[in-house]
Amino acid sequence: MLTHLSLRLRIFLFFGLIALGNIAIFVGGLWLGYLRAGLPALLDPFVFAGLLASFACLGICAAIWLLFDEHVAKPIETLAAEMRLKAHGGVSRDIDAQTARYLGDLAPAAAGLAGQLGDNTLQTARSIAQETARLEAEKQRLTALLSEMPVATVMLGPDHRIVLYDAQAATVLSRIAPPRLNASLYDYLDRNTLEPALTKMRKTGQEARAQVASRDKTQSFAICLKPLGQGDSYVLIFDAPATVLMPQDVQPLVFDFDLIVRPMHEIADRPLHQQCFVVFDTETTGLLPHRDEIVQIGAVRVLNGRQVTGERFDTLVNPGRPIPESASRIHGISPAMVADAPKITAAAAAFHHFATDAVIVAHNAPFDMAFLRRHAKDTGVQWDHPILDTVLLSAVLFGASVPHTLDALCARLEITIPAAQRHTALGDAQATAAALVKMIPLLQARGFTTLRDVIEQTQRHRRLLEDLNPVDNHGGTWQAGKKP
Repeated sequence: MLTHLSLRLRIFLFFGLIALGNIAIFVGGLWLGYLRAGLPALLDPFVFAGLLASFACLGICAAIWLLFDEHVAKPIETLAAEMRLKAHGGVSRDIDAQTARYLGDLAPAAAGLAGQLGDNTLQTARSIAQETARLEAEKQRLTALLSEMPVATVMLGPDHRIVLYDAQAATVLSRIAPPRLNASLYDYLDRNTLEPALTKMRKTGQEARAQVASRDKTQSFAICLKPLGQGDSYVLIFDAPATVLMPQDVQPLVFDFDLIVRPMHEIADRPLHQQCFVVFDTETTGLLPHRDEIVQIGAVRVLNGRQVTGERFDTLVNPGRPIPESASRIHGISPAMVADAPKITAAAAAFHHFATDAVIVAHNAPFDMAFLRRHAKDTGVQWDHPILDTVLLSAVLFGASVPHTLDALCARLEITIPAAQRHTALGDAQATAAALVKMIPLLQARGFTTLRDVIEQTQRHRRLLEDLNPVDNHGGTWQAGKKP
């Protein structure tokens, strides 16, 4: 009964029920006493006695509940979160038995169990570490070899979504839009000029060549399509003259073969570890979204539960107004640095494309999204993506009573943010993404396995964001101090 409620809330309701029951007994007893007395003049004394007894009962129950909440409910919640971190979050620190010192032997027993679990996990990890290292070394050598081959290659799944691309292909695709795994090929190439070649390839089972246009029809590419085995996956190769890659531009091969066999789900019901997330952050001229402006947008992609190396979005933005010295001291961006940067309409449109078909994630998302949505009409885009907030995810996992700043969350998950990257858009986005990657298995361990499950849980903590982003007299939001 009421198992969907948190432990602390259920305990609060339990004490509330005790208080109401006692008050009902007091009032009932006094009412019977008044009726037996048969003296109407005693009504006021009986009412006064009833009120006094009720307030006394409420006070006693509230005091006992506060003690119970502080010394039993909170420690149990903290202990459970620490054990989940040890079991599923890859956190190595020991459980602090002092946190639950009023729970008798429960805390030391939990710490001992977690320690034993950690030792067993460490032994198992050591036994496979050498083999994993060997396979990783072979993978890196193969990746480096394929990355340096002068062929611009893209592998696509049956649904025409990108499974693999090399450095040469990344250079070609970036002329149209930022390359990214799981993106539709039609985000880059014109469907009408591409489909005849696809039809021919699938009909004959042989390679097909074609001249295709970019999505915006401003560029033309000679391509070759080759089927892969008996399935519907295929390889697209840009002809060599289409790309010129300088040595300093060589980057690792980007791939995820799980995308080929991944079953299709509606985004709300897709397992968390299969979701595509775009984690972003902004730096601004100030903390008032109704009048301040963005000066930097940084974002990374998380796919199949890991950050995708090499897929990032990082741009300065010309705010069209002075950057206050107080803001520059925090993020280090000066007016001279943004003088030649794109305006927000161009930068937001590029970021919108980078986030296509993804769940947007941010730390205190209402703050950052307020800036983007204010310019949505001028940008010509709709920010209709599902949105997750790592402040709320932290509250779901660790309780609403602990701090939920980005620094506190990263410390809890043993994530180090280099000092030079803190309060830069890309640095904070990378830290938030690292936190998200660690929180996904923790959420799944709690039984929140899909995006729908997680959103339902985060809705219960919306008050945290309201406290972070109170509404000012101009209808905007503001925050005292730095963005958390």
